[in-house]
Amino acid sequence: MVNVIKGTDLNFSEEVLKSKLPVLVDFWAPWCGPCSMVGPVVEDIANELNGKLKVVKVNTDENQLIASQYGIRSIPTLGIFKNGKMVDGLVGAVPKNQLLSKITPHIENPN
Repeated sequence: MVNVIKGTDLNFSEEVLKSKLPVLVDFWAPWCGPCSMVGPVVEDIANELNGKLKVVKVNTDENQLIASQYGIRSIPTLGIFKNGKMVDGLVGAVPKNQLLSKITPHIENPN
């Protein structure tokens, strides 16, 4: 998890909302089976797109404030943030190609 940042209620604004790069946020919890399935996919993407995309994992059990603020009701929820706003996202354990198809437009179009 070298290229994955641990997101918290305290650092979310700095790491996600103020990021110059698009950010993939993985809202997850340790007890969640589908979260365990999508975790390695998120880590692969973090390594492949290092320098083009920031990846932040937010444990919703430990960071209920930020999860509540973004209306996270199901996990895993994968949110794509750009310029301080959630611009896209997916809910559930999705295949890597589906996740990449959501992320790619936000990396290729810098504005």
